[in-house]
Amino acid sequence: MVFRVPPDGDGRAAYLGELAGLIWPDPAGPALRKGGRGWVVVPSASRPRLLVPTGSGRAAASAVRHSTEAVGRKAKLVRQGLATAFRLGLGPLVFRDRLVVAGAGLDAYLAEVLGTPALVSMHIGPARANRKPVLQLLAPDGRALGYAKLGVDPLTRALVEAESAALRRLADLPLGPVTVAGVRHHGDWHGHALLVQEALPVRLPRAASTAAEAAERAAMVAVAGCLGVRRGSWAGSDHAARLADAVDALGARPEAERLRAVLKTVADTDPTVAFGAWHGDWNGGNSAVLADGRVLVWDWERFEADVPAGYDALHRAVQTAIGHDGVAATDAARALLAGADRTLAPFDQDGRDVDLVAVLYLVELAARYLRDRQAEAGARLGQVDTWLLPAVEEHLARRAR
Repeated sequence: MVFRVPPDGDGRAAYLGELAGLIWPDPAGPALRKGGRGWVVVPSASRPRLLVPTGSGRAAASAVRHSTEAVGRKAKLVRQGLATAFRLGLGPLVFRDRLVVAGAGLDAYLAEVLGTPALVSMHIGPARANRKPVLQLLAPDGRALGYAKLGVDPLTRALVEAESAALRRLADLPLGPVTVAGVRHHGDWHGHALLVQEALPVRLPRAASTAAEAAERAAMVAVAGCLGVRRGSWAGSDHAARLADAVDALGARPEAERLRAVLKTVADTDPTVAFGAWHGDWNGGNSAVLADGRVLVWDWERFEADVPAGYDALHRAVQTAIGHDGVAATDAARALLAGADRTLAPFDQDGRDVDLVAVLYLVELAARYLRDRQAEAGARLGQVDTWLLPAVEEHLARRAR
């Protein structure tokens, strides 16, 4: 059955059709309807943000509560109100658009993998090169059973495989307060890479903000040191060679030439750097600090060893400034460079050249965005020449004076 979507402005409705075809590839597959059972499209088929399963008010409420990390008091109140409406059975009366499926799909396979009945919900995110199906797996009583990720193209398949390997590796490492999900299943489904993870206890009480900040810093230090920390020259390091190779792989595009110039400037200074590991994408949506001191961290698909220690703290700072605080991207990058000494204080970096660790992090981020073609996918931070590169070049020019 053809899945028809109305025209949309940000591409999420079109992605909903693509997503449905991936999850339910049966020719009798998905269709949009008004009313009925299946999945409620919240808030509508023209502006989809979340697929909520029908048939269980508790599961539907749980799907809403844990769909994304709500930012701000108003967003949290709205989310709680929606969860209450679904728990009381009112959600399907308010939101009329349905995704209705005739045949079995990934949801049925996941129930077999888990060995128990499972309902699925899905968040429909904004355009990104690394956007992929992520399914929350719920028991009928609302308990979270796990999460499933599906790698459907070369980039997302590589990320799913990398996360599976990272989770297995991290399971045997000293991580201090950090709690990592275990792997419940890893394999192939219809030619796509599939990873099923345990559900972390995100519904437990959270720590107060001051305690949460301190615990998160300690967690980042633990991750940085989980494979050991060493100090040495940056210019002669394996990291310098890897980063240069990553930039060279971008070819002759203008941004790559500018990044090469930045790396040459850092190499000429040749700072002494403390090297450790990093999560690779530590942000407010990938972590939670519990009242008992545990720090839950998920989405380990970018985990990497032998990078300058403190990359996670830098990433958290700039992503929070842009995504949570609403700071203009260029201003956030400038502030990151100016405040690198404070951000990196727990990571034992050389104080004389600590700002260059922040420069290297921004080069790493730019190379990732360009390699993944984030700008072409519509990600707003993908155009690194409009915010990241100007901030780095201005900083190095001031430093040289």
